[in-house]
Amino acid sequence: MISPNKTPIVGLLVSGGLDSGILLGDLLRQGREVQPFYVRAGHFWEADELAALRRLLERLASPKLRPLVVFDMPLADVYRDHWSMTGRAVPDGSTPDEAVYLPGRNALLVIKAALWCGLNGIDELALAPLGSNPFADATPRFFQSFEDVLNLATSHNVRITRPFADLHKADVMKLGRDLPLELTFSCIAPVAGLHCGTCNKCAERREAFRSAGMVDRTPYAAVDTSTSNR
Repeated sequence: MISPNKTPIVGLLVSGGLDSGILLGDLLRQGREVQPFYVRAGHFWEADELAALRRLLERLASPKLRPLVVFDMPLADVYRDHWSMTGRAVPDGSTPDEAVYLPGRNALLVIKAALWCGLNGIDELALAPLGSNPFADATPRFFQSFEDVLNLATSHNVRITRPFADLHKADVMKLGRDLPLELTFSCIAPVAGLHCGTCNKCAERREAFRSAGMVDRTPYAAVDTSTSNR
């Protein structure tokens, strides 16, 4: 039971990427107590992503940061030979954002975390999609509808919040200037635990640092020889 004199705990879905990593740091900076969640679905990059997330959480360790809760949501039987499962034909830096769309991803991410929050007295679950996210399952309409359905189905009242929904990528990056962003992980085709440097998400990551005028200290397996990746 949460004491009425305490700031309410916020659940946070965190992949360890730039946006969710920065949101984690920003919530802690605000003095919020944060319960982080990671959803493991069996995607090709997850072992490296989860290892990076654990390093980030260790660096940001605080009395306000609760231990990571990892949920298993295996999708191999649904996605089958999808590139995200096999690691083959991964979209590269020349592909549009739509190439990395994972069907149903936000619904799958939210459902277990929201249920856990409801069962454990947490009434807010935060995610880090930006307003520029092009996918239908990142819209205000989707999240409001999904929140209503979840609360109806579970008899709990968990709010799904998106603190970065009105921000551009460069604005979010600036919020993370004082964070160890080199510990975040964005790659969908990692090489020996490193960002590959050539996939769609690595190109997006490089551009995020460039557009914000920030030094990118990420170790990449491949050197960036272009002036623009997007």
